[in-house]
Amino acid sequence: MLTKKQKELLNYIQKFQSKNGVTPSYEEMKSALNLKSKSGIHRLILALEERGFVKRLAHKARALEIIKDGISNIRISEKNKNNLVVGNFINNANDDNHKLSTLPLLGKIAAGTPIEAIQQNDTSVDVPKEMMPIGESYALTVEGDSMINEGIHNGDTVLIKKTNIADNGEIVVALIDDNEATLKRIRKKGQSIALESANPIYETRILSAHRVKIQGKLIGLLRKY
Repeated sequence: MLTKKQKELLNYIQKFQSKNGVTPSYEEMKSALNLKSKSGIHRLILALEERGFVKRLAHKARALEIIKDGISNIRISEKNKNNLVVGNFINNANDDNHKLSTLPLLGKIAAGTPIEAIQQNDTSVDVPKEMMPIGESYALTVEGDSMINEGIHNGDTVLIKKTNIADNGEIVVALIDDNEATLKRIRKKGQSIALESANPIYETRILSAHRVKIQGKLIGLLRKY
């Protein structure tokens, strides 16, 4: 699954390489995607590399090999009305071919400055069954813009698989000091955990491992237009 920004960068690199025979510089990528910082490009390339779309070539400057393109990974609807973006495809709300399951919508999760811990409530959200993983899952409403370069916007609904473990580089729900919940990309190193945003205006938070509990990891996204 690619976010809109990841796909945009992948397609830009592919077109630039076809036209010029070399990979664009970070500055050229930053300008093409209208980002404020080259660190945002670095994160996008890292995400593409982790997902197997590009490979950095050793000992060569400005050298990226595109392993697979992103043309078929994100579909953009020509008509936004009554459409629901689910993960990386468009699902028409009136299409009976997509059977739905229900997930509990537990509250808000910060994608910015951490807010209070997730609170239980009685709200639920319908999710296509093909997006449901094995095991317990739940949904949260995103508040903030720190994950915007991953295509996660303020007001989106994220789908979370309940788990207390995650691999490096995965986007997780992290509970800090048992009272602050936030949505961030996780990096583990020794006895420390880094919680990375996908917006250059936010700094990476580095915390002692005992202060952070993983409450789940991102598996999908819902957005109404």
